[in-house]
Amino acid sequence: MINRRLVFMGTPDFAVPALKAIHSAGHTIVAVYTKPDSPAGRGRVLKSPPVKEAALKLGLPVFQPHNLRGPEVLEELTALNPEVIVVAAYAQLLPRKILELPRHGCKNIHASLLPKYRGGAPIHWAIANGEQETGITIMQMARGLDTGDIILQEGIPIGIDQDCGEIFTLLANLGADLVLRVLDLEDVGESRRTPQNDAESSYARNLNKEDGRLDFARSARDVHNRIRGFNPWPGAFTTVEGNYLRILQSRLSDEGVKLMPGQTEVRAGKVLVGCADTSLEIEMVQPAGRTVMSATAFMRGYNNKEPGTQLFLAT
Repeated sequence: MINRRLVFMGTPDFAVPALKAIHSAGHTIVAVYTKPDSPAGRGRVLKSPPVKEAALKLGLPVFQPHNLRGPEVLEELTALNPEVIVVAAYAQLLPRKILELPRHGCKNIHASLLPKYRGGAPIHWAIANGEQETGITIMQMARGLDTGDIILQEGIPIGIDQDCGEIFTLLANLGADLVLRVLDLEDVGESRRTPQNDAESSYARNLNKEDGRLDFARSARDVHNRIRGFNPWPGAFTTVEGNYLRILQSRLSDEGVKLMPGQTEVRAGKVLVGCADTSLEIEMVQPAGRTVMSATAFMRGYNNKEPGTQLFLAT
């Protein structure tokens, strides 16, 4: 194994397996850069990013600049003298001077099969759009957004009922494996670089809460994909009689039942909701301020209505 002197940059849970794997492999991590602590929860208490927590447990020095454009950041990195910088979901674009600083440049672990799904939410949108495959790309970073040359790429299938949380974990572990392979190459992948075809690119924009609002005037498969793609965050939701209802799990129905969009009823112990083409089976839900429950339990107990009473979800 070749020992690399490197700086690691990352912020969320996705980046943690790569950080741990690089450390376990014996590479010299001279510093970890991550986003500043941010307020979280109802009390707005400052919370450390997952990468910071993992780095401190490993005894690694942590830097948390608000941005990377200040001259002091470049001075710090120059003094650290990394031969390569590894980036995983850091959530900031690296300035040109930092990209050019390490001898072997900056390598990014991106959760898509580039050039598809450049941007900040590639896993969410791949599932929400009904893709049957996604993967990890190890990329030589360039000044554009996820536009750099591809060094190594590997795909995984997306099962019809797998959600973002499941795929997130699989890709985080795959990214850790692939980046170790790149670091072990004699030239850190310089000879493997393949330019991306910009004509085949697509963009996966960052999500907000409102993206999770479901529209049952779409096809059942489309609604199912969005429930999967937005679980656990931002969460797929609708309203019933004006009350918030999060939908965590669904399944494509083979009942062939045609209901009006948003019309919900129980048939043969299954909760079905009408979509544009056919009905979708709803399995798990969470009403506002309550715990997760089965959709059948929700239908039995909602507003003390009589068994068999139909509800209408907002469309």
